[in-house]
Amino acid sequence: MKMSELTERTGVPKETIHYYLREGVLRKPHKKGKNRTDYNESYVEQIHIIKGLQDNYFLPLSVIKKIIKEQKRQSLLEKSSFQLLNEYFKPLERLLTGEIKGREAFQEVTGLSSTWLTKMEEWEVITAEIKNGQLVYSQDDIIIGKLLVDMDRLGFGPKDGYDPENIKRISDFVRNYVQTSQRDYYQSNLERVISKELTEKEVKIREMMSLFFYHLYRKLVREEFKHLRSSVAEEAR
Repeated sequence: MKMSELTERTGVPKETIHYYLREGVLRKPHKKGKNRTDYNESYVEQIHIIKGLQDNYFLPLSVIKKIIKEQKRQSLLEKSSFQLLNEYFKPLERLLTGEIKGREAFQEVTGLSSTWLTKMEEWEVITAEIKNGQLVYSQDDIIIGKLLVDMDRLGFGPKDGYDPENIKRISDFVRNYVQTSQRDYYQSNLERVISKELTEKEVKIREMMSLFFYHLYRKLVREEFKHLRSSVAEEAR
């Protein structure tokens, strides 16, 4: 593709792309003539990664260059995982409220159908608040909605054999754990429940536990996949 198409697809000006090239963050493209340079699909992907690391993590190009270099050694699965994390873990967005008002606006932003939004609300996976007589969806609800749509798009939905009731089971299990652990914690800290010190700790504990659940699930899925693959290989012998 030409530079004009590359800038259109990435939303990045040609001057910035030339800067990436000069700094070595992007590799030099192949020339198809004296005055023609051809950019393949990989440049679109790389520029999105560079911009994501700049906008979401505020990293300088010197650090991004090292990340890009290291990423070249990764497997396709690791690269895919990296791109997904770069999309969903955005520090800047965490500083903003990110609320959305109304069901239609929520569906437009997330891509979740009316049928599945109703089902997720029924299962209390997505839970809007009513403010001034209007439904308001939190940033967490928005991310969950987007994740559900992407899971289905990637082949992890009802049409692919995945039982959507599992979403409810997971939500019920986590909710039960959170409610029980929070009650136990507050019972032993009643005299400090409304103190500023506890509030600050709560925020840190919440984020730590969120990361714990994320990495625990990730670890267990990898281990189970490895076990299943080994079992299939054994049966095939």
